[in-house]
Amino acid sequence: MVYIHSWQEYQDAAEALYAKSPNNARYCVKWKSSEGKLVLKITDNTTCIKFKTYSSIFLNRFEALNLSLMRKMQNKRLEMPPTHTPEVSLQTEQARASPLPGATSSSVPSAPGTPVSGGVKKKKPKKKK
Repeated sequence: MVYIHSWQEYQDAAEALYAKSPNNARYCVKWKSSEGKLVLKITDNTTCIKFKTYSSIFLNRFEALNLSLMRKMQNKRLEMPPTHTPEVSLQTEQARASPLPGATSSSVPSAPGTPVSGGVKKKKPKKKK
């Protein structure tokens, strides 16, 4: 077992190991809350690489690696959001400009203590002495 100290090297090696033998590759995540330690391990029965960290900075990178490996394991591609036509984007801009359908900016209540949804504020119960 080899611990890799650089995140980028580990991510590249993990993705390459999975790409080399997807049927045999296993990916394991261990979290020890008492120590605050995260250990990632990927193996294909011949090669085993590990990454260990105590830093919370790597959590976003870890999540990105998980998503990448899961996408490969499910054989899915990254779906791009559909492109918007000019009519749709024009309607979206108009909806953003007016918070309520048919409302103008002068009809929207602007007092700081006014409930927005039209509800009534609840009174706090008086304390008994």
